[in-house]
Amino acid sequence: MPLILVTNDDGITAGGIRELVAIARTFGEVIVVAPDSPQSAQGHAITIETPIFVRESDVFGPDVKAFECSGTPVDCVKIAKSVLLEGRTPDLCVSGINHGSNAAVNIIYSGTMSAAMEASLEGVPSIGFSYLDYAADADFSVCRPYVEKIMRQVLENGMAGGSLYNVNIPKLPASEIKGIKVCRQADARWVEKYRAGEDPRGRPYYWLTGEFVNNDPHEDADANALLAGYVSLVPSHHDLTDYRTFERLKKNFSRVVG
Repeated sequence: MPLILVTNDDGITAGGIRELVAIARTFGEVIVVAPDSPQSAQGHAITIETPIFVRESDVFGPDVKAFECSGTPVDCVKIAKSVLLEGRTPDLCVSGINHGSNAAVNIIYSGTMSAAMEASLEGVPSIGFSYLDYAADADFSVCRPYVEKIMRQVLENGMAGGSLYNVNIPKLPASEIKGIKVCRQADARWVEKYRAGEDPRGRPYYWLTGEFVNNDPHEDADANALLAGYVSLVPSHHDLTDYRTFERLKKNFSRVVG
């Protein structure tokens, strides 16, 4: 049976990881390593100034080996690989199911996707799943058929080395989701604003707010596919090289330096 590592950034007691573990168990042996508290928007942060504490958890019942970790989502994957898996390599890492979107530029800030990316750096096929519902009582069962289909495809056919999938599922009734669309990352971003205030001791503070601005008109952009009622699947990578300008810059600088 395949070995599947499950993690997230919303914490080990979140509803999304319960659904993901239940699905993963139908495919193989599951080990869970997840934060002991919410770690949203941690990006690829790791813990280096304080020790990391890990303890076994029975939150998924006696049949699932699970650990809660005091570190970040990326810490969870690192300590799973280095310590908890005892030399075994997962056949698949799945992260989520996240509360809310990780489409477009959100992938950069996302703890969910950074955990999956960390596993992909180790050559493990990895998928981050997100559901566009921020409610504490979100019904993640809507995600099940798409999570199952994508997991099955990867387990049966593999994934290109060093790659990972960023999967987002729209908040719609199951009957209104049109299917899965392979997309690219949308040209969209957050425009931040800070709301000023004062705490009870008279100290000024700033609270981050903002709005999501989508400047991408194309149908194959993930943010637009989600608006159109599709599950978006973006093949992603940790290589941040801009290959569109790579060759041009090489030529320009070779003239200057040479």
